[in-house]
Amino acid sequence: MATPTALFVIDIQNDLATHPETKVPHADRVLAAADKILATARTILTASRQPDAPPPALVVFVQHEERPDQGPLVKDTEPWRLVYEPRPDADEELLVSKTTRDTFESNPDLAAMLAASGVGEIVVFGVQSECCVESTCRGALAAGFGVTLLSGAHSTYGAGDGPAVDVEREVELRLRDCGVKVVPWQDVVARWEGEGKF
Repeated sequence: MATPTALFVIDIQNDLATHPETKVPHADRVLAAADKILATARTILTASRQPDAPPPALVVFVQHEERPDQGPLVKDTEPWRLVYEPRPDADEELLVSKTTRDTFESNPDLAAMLAASGVGEIVVFGVQSECCVESTCRGALAAGFGVTLLSGAHSTYGAGDGPAVDVEREVELRLRDCGVKVVPWQDVVARWEGEGKF
């Protein structure tokens, strides 16, 4: 059975999503969306497991790493830790580390591995919108995948006098112009629930 979709959970780490002094302003919205997105995906994956068959989809948890002179996301520190982690008994859930904004740039073999698994579509959410989310979407496009960005399930910090939601919208416009599908996360989850797959 082909594995048509890989769900990318981008950099939902303590420093960006849970620490009261450093989290993005709309972290609570992203976490609420992530709770529902992951619960739905995991329910579908668990229900569709078959012995000796590849999973019908993948969930890729992306974790950014920095050197101490670059920022707080230093490996094995509390700010670096993921809010959501792969389940240890779930072969369809993967952990991928990166040191650049684009997950594919940091992991040159990732695109080939996903393609070998039958993946044709990447679905993306997380933080930060204009950094790792946008760059990973562009990297996925360049690697030949279809890409869907889950609107309302990504966010960032404000830029200058502009609020974070303005940055989110600008990112969505840029990515839409590149060929990324931008869809409200609620609509995507409702479709997954209705079809029993993603």
